[in-house]
Parts: sequence; C-alpha cells; structure tokens
Amino acid sequence: MFGAFFKPKNPRVPPGQILTEKFPVLTYGPVPDLKPEEVRLELTGLVEESRVLGWSDLMALPQTEQVADFHCVTRWSRLDVRWGGVRVLDLMPLVRLSPEVQHVLVYCYGGYTTNLPLEDFLRPENLLAHTLFDRPLPREHGGPLRLVVPHLYAWKSAKWVRGFRFLAQEELGFWEQNGYHRRGDPWKEERFSEAG
Repeated sequence: MFGAFFKPKNPRVPPGQILTEKFPVLTYGPVPDLKPEEVRLELTGLVEESRVLGWSDLMALPQTEQVADFHCVTRWSRLDVRWGGVRVLDLMPLVRLSPEVQHVLVYCYGGYTTNLPLEDFLRPENLLAHTLFDRPLPREHGGPLRLVVPHLYAWKSAKWVRGFRFLAQEELGFWEQNGYHRRGDPWKEERFSEAG
C-alpha cells in the first residue's frame, strides 16, 4: 500500500546522503591555476629513494578508466562518475616503501592536505584522475590531477595533488585537524572526529 508513495532506498547510497545529478564544487581556499606540464608529483617520506614525476611520466604509466560513486560529507552523492587516470597501484612500483610505512599524507598545490591509512591508499579503485566524463579534469574539480578514493568521503579525494608522503605514524590533514573524522567511511557516517 505504501509502496506507491515511497521509493525504495538505493542500496548504493550511504546513510544520510541525498542523490544529485549535479556535481557540486566545494573547495577550501583558492583554485590553483596549474597547467598539466607544470604538474610535479612527489613521492617522499619513508621511501628508499624519493621520486618526482612530471606529467609525461604520469601519461607513460598504464591509463585506466573507471566508474565510481562519489559521496560528499556535506550529504550529497553522485552515482556513476566516470574518471580516467593512473591507478595508485600502477604508480607504486616506482617507489620502494620502508617496511614501517603505515600512513600516507596527501599534499596539494594550494596547501591542502589529507591523510590516509596505507591500506586505504593501496586499494585497486583509487585513481590519480586527469579526466572526468572523458574530458580533461576541470580546474574546479581538481584538474589537472586529483586523487579519487571512492570508498571514503570526498574530502579524501584531494584536488590538485602535489605529492604523497609515506609515514610510519599518522599525520592529520587539514580537515582532520579541524574536526573531521580521521578516516571518513560514508557507510559508517564517519563525518566528524570521535572527540566531537
């Protein structure tokens, strides 16, 4: 009887989220004006040898297209977002990590940072994206290069990525220092820090 009035909840939408067909732009700070040829991706920290990759280095790596759902902590979700870029797992053979590495600090042009446990960073669906819906990634969405971590809230999918610092101990990023959860699992509604 009530089925005619209520649509069943989409099982792909985490609790507390609302679906949108739009792709809202939320950014802290100014949008960097960065050309692809200016991109430098640094791999530093507890590594055998630090590396700096340019745009041509990234384009020479295997390229992947994937479709993933995208969940923002501000309670909107966009399903079936099509990204193109380099899988994090295809980047990792270029650097040898120290055995004590457990965490990654992602840092960006413009000064933004976010943190990830190594196990969350090394998932096969994580991507260094340079295209969005088959077009070059727009600046406002993190172009020329952003990280996409689909299984966590979108603030972990850092825009304008400049590097990854591999660490033994967790170092909190910008939003994590300002009240957001350390991990940000949308299915557990890990929006804000445990300390409240």
